[in-house]
Amino acid sequence: MNTITYVNALKDNYIWLILSEDKSHAIAIDPGEAEPVLQYLEQHRIKLGAILLTHHHNDHTSGVSALAQVYQPEIFAFSKQTCPITTHEIRSENSIFLHTHKLKFAILKTPGHTQDAICFFDGRNLFSGDTLFAGGCGRLFEGTAEQMFNSLSTLAALPDYTNVYCGHEYTLANLQFALSLEPNNAAISKRLVEVQSLRDQQLPSLPSTIGLEKKINPFLRCNDSDFSQHIAKQLGLDAPNPLELFVALRHFKDNWSL
Repeated sequence: MNTITYVNALKDNYIWLILSEDKSHAIAIDPGEAEPVLQYLEQHRIKLGAILLTHHHNDHTSGVSALAQVYQPEIFAFSKQTCPITTHEIRSENSIFLHTHKLKFAILKTPGHTQDAICFFDGRNLFSGDTLFAGGCGRLFEGTAEQMFNSLSTLAALPDYTNVYCGHEYTLANLQFALSLEPNNAAISKRLVEVQSLRDQQLPSLPSTIGLEKKINPFLRCNDSDFSQHIAKQLGLDAPNPLELFVALRHFKDNWSL
């Protein structure tokens, strides 16, 4: 069975590594730095077979060139605009298959954070980049709110058991925001305690699951009528539809601080 591990990068990035069953090859998702990946691979005598990129931001791609020079991996990205040394453009692909891991990924187009944003889904594990975070979602840098709303709706439709591996350790702040909206939400309070304990031990708060996110993540709950009524009142909205609520919520979060 393939296994998933990680290395820390930059301030709060995770570079996810999928190790093949025999631990001879790795897939790296969004290597924003090369050095921590090189150290891990050299220490464990593992070859880097592939790199998967969820979008073009430097904190997800800056390590690609150095890793490519050492290992010559296959590089999968939306297009060469995402990363010039991409070997496999997948803008028109619905899936890819990685032979070293006997692993098939569905390619989910999820514009919003950026126009080239994609997520990789292997049937149980979702690598969501900066589209879906634990407790939150990405900012709108290039795409529209409607695109992000539709992208998150696509991810929310995945099975509840889906593990969510996102690109950053933002969970505590996201949950604090969620709890400020719903101070009586027991699921958010419980998860906040769990995450605080993990972070106190310098452990990642990830993965989350789609099922959990649908209970605690405000950006996945804009179709919930009770949540909508509650939040609309807080934000001074008059009977918003789900997209209007999402737009207002994303704007509110952009300007929110502890």
